[in-house]
Amino acid sequence: MSLIDTYFPQISAEQRERFAQLEPLYKEWNAQINVVSRQDIENLTERHVLHSLAIAKIFQFKPGAQILDLGTGGGFPGIPLAIYFPETQFTLVDATGKKIRVVQEVANALGLTNVKAVHARVESLKLGPTFDFVVTRGVAPLTQLMFWSHKFLKKQHQHAYPNGLIALKGGKLDAEIKALPGKASNYTELFPIRKIFKEEFFEEKSVVYVQG
Repeated sequence: MSLIDTYFPQISAEQRERFAQLEPLYKEWNAQINVVSRQDIENLTERHVLHSLAIAKIFQFKPGAQILDLGTGGGFPGIPLAIYFPETQFTLVDATGKKIRVVQEVANALGLTNVKAVHARVESLKLGPTFDFVVTRGVAPLTQLMFWSHKFLKKQHQHAYPNGLIALKGGKLDAEIKALPGKASNYTELFPIRKIFKEEFFEEKSVVYVQG
């Protein structure tokens, strides 16, 4: 049984097939364009796919919701989340053109019609307040992530959690949370991934939610 089946036994046959295709697809692209480290490409399902899906164990995105993945790199957490939430729309943004090319090619190969890949720096991104959540994987401190994210978040909420930032982070986060401006640090929740997945890789990793 695969790691995905172990933790997500309820997924459909189509989702299972798409998750199974990720590793060979990324290995093929990584041989041409280095988007994942050599060590991680051999552990892609655990370190990238399952890590991304920690978000899905905590947050349930509704059909029609809009999610922005800032600094997606080769497509994480956006691509695995788009497979898991096929009726949710995902916009994946990165400043590196070759990485966004891989994102688009992987999405095309999987037939993911709910993924839009955008090559842009976050500072010049003009998408407006159209998103329910911003997701990201450790690309910057929480203060910087919130500064970038705030302008993209809708004012109207439709989920159990108000619109905000959902970040996959590693290490000790007390100082980062305390450094958040105003009331943001009071509207932050920390979810240790070791309580979700038992693999040693997740021991010091967390999902952090900050209300927008």
